[in-house]
Amino acid sequence: MLGLLVSTRDEPGVLYRISEAIFKHDANISYIASGAHRDNLAELQLEVTGARDEAKLVADLAVLEDVTEVTRVPTFQRIYGKRVIVIGGGAQVGMVAQGAVSEADRHNIRGERISVDTIPLVGEEQLAQAVRAVARLHRARALVLAGALMGGDITNAVREIRDAGIIVLCTNMAGSVPDAADVVVSDPVEAGVMAVMLIADTAKFSIDMVRGRRF
Repeated sequence: MLGLLVSTRDEPGVLYRISEAIFKHDANISYIASGAHRDNLAELQLEVTGARDEAKLVADLAVLEDVTEVTRVPTFQRIYGKRVIVIGGGAQVGMVAQGAVSEADRHNIRGERISVDTIPLVGEEQLAQAVRAVARLHRARALVLAGALMGGDITNAVREIRDAGIIVLCTNMAGSVPDAADVVVSDPVEAGVMAVMLIADTAKFSIDMVRGRRF
């Protein structure tokens, strides 16, 4: 996979020309994100697969109209790796994050790449929206829901993102979310540890070993 940082003028049609050039190389854009905007300039972070001649692709992009610079950069997968997302009440989110960060550190030292993202939220609608958004997050692999009571539409959202391939853990709580999650873990610190272990290539641990269980 080729990572590119493309600096351009912030003008209509720039993205079209960039994607057309990549298409002509029989390559595919697997990820795209907008970066900094300043003084009518913009940055695009691209991750491209399938380019037959990466050097030629970079050269062809660099000469496009309104493109000012093209730089090879490491992909987000290489730098930040897989993501664990932690959502819920502030105190429990902090404890889950403590466990996840400590366990991620152990695996990252051994060459893994796992990052941890958190957001404290309350309210059924806000939580359900956040849960559904996890399936749209780049590199997200596991979600931990930490709280005292979750159900209703949050439960529907949990089932939806599980169908999309996201592993869902939750702390032991009231409501219907524990019945929908892959794993229920009473200790929030242990929940963070287990989330990392479930997605780490350097851990001999599989969701198939614990799905449907409570700890």
